[in-house]
Amino acid sequence: MFQEDTHVNAPATTPQPVFIPKPNVIEALFGRRKVAIGVIHAMALPGSARYDGAPMREIYDHATAEAQRYRDNGIDGVIVENHGDIPFAKPEEIGHETAAAMAVMTDRVRAAVGGPVGINVLANAPITALAAAKASGADFIRVNQWANAYVANEGFMEGRAGAATRYRAWIGARDVKVFADVHVKHGAHAIVADRPLHEMARDAEFFDADALIVTGQRTGDAADPAELKHFADHSALPLLVGSGVTGENVTGILQHADAVIVASSLKENGQWWHLVDPGRVRAFMEVVARMRG
Repeated sequence: MFQEDTHVNAPATTPQPVFIPKPNVIEALFGRRKVAIGVIHAMALPGSARYDGAPMREIYDHATAEAQRYRDNGIDGVIVENHGDIPFAKPEEIGHETAAAMAVMTDRVRAAVGGPVGINVLANAPITALAAAKASGADFIRVNQWANAYVANEGFMEGRAGAATRYRAWIGARDVKVFADVHVKHGAHAIVADRPLHEMARDAEFFDADALIVTGQRTGDAADPAELKHFADHSALPLLVGSGVTGENVTGILQHADAVIVASSLKENGQWWHLVDPGRVRAFMEVVARMRG
């Protein structure tokens, strides 16, 4: 026998909002919008295919020297990235030695130049990045696939927001912000080809990203201006451009974006694997300063 439902006419409770408005994370971290973040491409780390036994001190000194070249010439912040670990491994194949090296390196970068400082562990390893961020005091991480999935150089790559946010809460690192790529470079997006770009942006927002990153097809390639504007029009989150930014196009980019992540155009000869060129950084930041004005 079914029991009568005595709650049919009970007053409904107020539903909790799915989205809780967030302060603009770029403004919160940097004290302003329209900022430039320089990438520190680390040397090959222990555990990677190209590591040649270089002393860790040499690896850390390289990173801090690059950070100082950026900061001494006007850059607003830096992000430490294990770009020397080519070919990149999938997240589950990355060892503890990578987290340890990234943590020590980032701590030394922070000590040398101050914040804001971020971490990106390739390929798509937010849990490793969060561990290093917690240990080093980094302010944010970059994640190349936060929600959904795509086919990358490394193979099938899934978004790891669920596991990463739980891990972040578990280690007490809720203050570490997540900058998430949408429609990221170096991959094919046939898996989500039936979903509009703005829906993928909403997915990253729904899964608690703090900012969105738009890129071109590969490192050094400029983002599509129409795609950039599309994301700017359809997301409440701050927007960054994460590839192909130069002194020639940064003014137009910052009309829609809150920040840029830049490396190749600020390196000697415009090649990402070369050292940071102080003159290129100064010239670039002069353009950014004029745009801000």
